[in-house]
Amino acid sequence: VQLQASGGGLVQAGGSLRLSCVASGNIFSRNDMGWYRQAPGKQRDLVARITSGGRTNYADSVKGRFTISRDNAKNTVYLQMNNLSSGDTAVYYCNAGYSTTSYPGPYWGQGTQVTVSS
Repeated sequence: VQLQASGGGLVQAGGSLRLSCVASGNIFSRNDMGWYRQAPGKQRDLVARITSGGRTNYADSVKGRFTISRDNAKNTVYLQMNNLSSGDTAVYYCNAGYSTTSYPGPYWGQGTQVTVSS
């Protein structure tokens, strides 16, 4: 599985961005998909996750602001990020494969930078 993430950029606090991740292969619908982020000097943490069955999980810090969704026909997972704050600044990574809320899947995209200016 190869993952190509896009949609990052520079945005002011309170603004919005939508990240996209396109997966190669024809088994996308059977894969859990997720978004993780890593800020400088910090570990990579789960942001949001959507299972092959459509169940979602979110980090407490993004609940109510971020929405993960998937389009199996387009092999794409999205992360809609609203009301962004400086604490959301990080490199965001797309993740795929069987996962839990504690352990990511085995496949990673290249990362896309999100910078929120205050």
